[in-house]
Amino acid sequence: MTRLCCSFRFLLAGVVVICCCAAQARRYPYQNPQLTPKERAKDLCRRLTLEEKVGLMMNYSHAVERLDVPVFQWWNEALHGVGRNGHATVFPITMGMAATFDTVLVERIFTAVSDEARVKYNQARRLGTQREMYHHLSFWTPNINIFRDPRWGRGQETYGEDPYLTAVMGKSVVRGLQGPQDARYQKLLACAKHYAVHSGPEWSRHRYNAENIKLRDLHETYLYAFRALVKEAKVAEVMCAYNRFEGKPCCGSDRLLQQILRDEWGFEGLVTSDCGAIDDFWKDYGHHYSKGKTEAVSEAVIAGTDVECGGSYGSLVDGVQKGLIEEKTIDRSLCRLLEARFRLGDFDAPHLNPWNRIPDERLCCKEHSQLALEAARKSIVLLKNEKELLPLSEKDGSGLFVMGPNAADSTMMWGNYNGFPLHTVTLAEGILNLCPSATLVPWERDVEKQVAAASNAETIVFCGGISPRLEGEEMKVDEPGFKGGDRTMIELPQSQRDVLAALQKAGKRVVLVLCSGSAIGLVPEQQTTDAILQAWYGGQAGGQALAEVLFGKVNPSGRLPVTFYRSVDQLPDFEDYNMEGHTYRFFRGEPLYPFGHGLSYSRFVYGKPRFADGKLTLSVANKSKRDGEETVLVYINKVGDTDGPVRTLRAFQRVEVAAGDSREVSIPLPDSAFEWWDPASNAMRILPGQYIVQVGKHKLRIKRDQ
Repeated sequence: MTRLCCSFRFLLAGVVVICCCAAQARRYPYQNPQLTPKERAKDLCRRLTLEEKVGLMMNYSHAVERLDVPVFQWWNEALHGVGRNGHATVFPITMGMAATFDTVLVERIFTAVSDEARVKYNQARRLGTQREMYHHLSFWTPNINIFRDPRWGRGQETYGEDPYLTAVMGKSVVRGLQGPQDARYQKLLACAKHYAVHSGPEWSRHRYNAENIKLRDLHETYLYAFRALVKEAKVAEVMCAYNRFEGKPCCGSDRLLQQILRDEWGFEGLVTSDCGAIDDFWKDYGHHYSKGKTEAVSEAVIAGTDVECGGSYGSLVDGVQKGLIEEKTIDRSLCRLLEARFRLGDFDAPHLNPWNRIPDERLCCKEHSQLALEAARKSIVLLKNEKELLPLSEKDGSGLFVMGPNAADSTMMWGNYNGFPLHTVTLAEGILNLCPSATLVPWERDVEKQVAAASNAETIVFCGGISPRLEGEEMKVDEPGFKGGDRTMIELPQSQRDVLAALQKAGKRVVLVLCSGSAIGLVPEQQTTDAILQAWYGGQAGGQALAEVLFGKVNPSGRLPVTFYRSVDQLPDFEDYNMEGHTYRFFRGEPLYPFGHGLSYSRFVYGKPRFADGKLTLSVANKSKRDGEETVLVYINKVGDTDGPVRTLRAFQRVEVAAGDSREVSIPLPDSAFEWWDPASNAMRILPGQYIVQVGKHKLRIKRDQ
């Protein structure tokens, strides 16, 4: 009996201890997961000191141990795979994804990326390394700027030059990263960047002022994708850009951050600055906009920049003391970012959040590797195929030589803002795996040596183009034709042009494989090559995908998401942000290869399109002996709209058609396809009138009522 009583007292004491611990663990309302994120954020905010609040508003968000607020890092990268954080699946650069014209594929890719990001976060939490960079759940992607000029080095990070394509691709990225909108916990926080009117040059981004932009260009081009991601995809974050807009730094623009983003679009998420952008307000190399640091940080938060990538927001305490900013304005920003963290489950017990149960085995798994291969296959664009040289035959391998500066370069395949794959299949490796009797010629710039080394070749696969070491974000480059991450000319480097010309003169058949994140001017290469493939920066499986296309195991189906111009002579000034003359929508010259160009080993024929009940219907016939996949592009322009684009993409659909078969394709054209800037109402709206709908060579006139 005594033992029983002792056991009972011990058990009762244990229950009391557990209850006390539970009570201590949930001392305040913000610790109650049954409350809404907004309620929890408001409660936590009022318990913090001013210094603690400010410490939470920089990209490295400090822990507040007295209130059990964990450390958080807002800056993480996932441009085309989890970046800068060890091994991860590396998909093709986003320009390659855009070339697939496959929004379902892109959502699948970023669902895989978010799985790997959650695995890495869960591992860091278990190991106690979540204080390190790139280990958290806020990811600054996608880049939805418009690639208006091929000279811009960061254009490779975008989804091309078309606003509609950028918008639908961007929405797929956000859905893949953030998970279902109705889920209790958000999977990750995605971020639409760089807001706004931002697309180079890199060398002037800290001081450039985008001014006198036509309202129509602003809303139909530069803001179009941002609006879609905010209103439709419910993106969690928006990053304000380095440059000024109409005289004010973007991170200090009440017009961009308050009037348009929040008042017009209803954005409820948070705004983060680009890294160091707040310092640009006042430092010598920047905008000369603010008197000093304290004024700059106060102006940024008042305008609506909630999180700073940098360390200057510490001066907000001084700003409050000097009367430059009220603490309630700081609270407004703080509540936004705290609400985002509560939506992630950052303060809750791990077992409550299903995203914490993603197994470690999802990282670099076979399924993700296959997805990277599928994306690389679909991204490759066949630009030219004279006399149907392609596909090649593996049986002719003894006469096949592989050469060029990008043939054996694995890091080139990763693009920028990259992770590190377990293995990268280079272009040469992919070719030699399928055709072991082919010969790899090491690259050097000496023309005579290159030609001599390939003297026994019948066909040469020349792997050229440029690389992320030449184009990218603001960086030093000491090569002719490159400046600060951008390009000053768009032709191939001269050494490659010289070798190609010499090979053609020697009577070789040449297949040019281009690796780049942007358009290349290929005027002489129209004569010095027999076939041209655009392979972008293809990710970890890019070499295998290329080989499969070269040897006909995969039928190329990619389309250009940008215009390939002949030279910079066809382009307006790099710093001219008005759209006239830029991109296929406003370019009136003859490009080398137009937006949407892409050949196939199949021959597709379109039937006459019909429009009824909001849908465009047409037949697509495959008049060849090869199964293939065609992307049907639908362009629209308004009759009599002399100030508008020549034409603009408003719908597309990929369709698989078996050899000798025909498929009927039905493509929705919703009301939003006829939405344009209306100067009368000063807003984007559906405009009635006559429209020309173009599909392939067919044009259809339709009428839209109010």
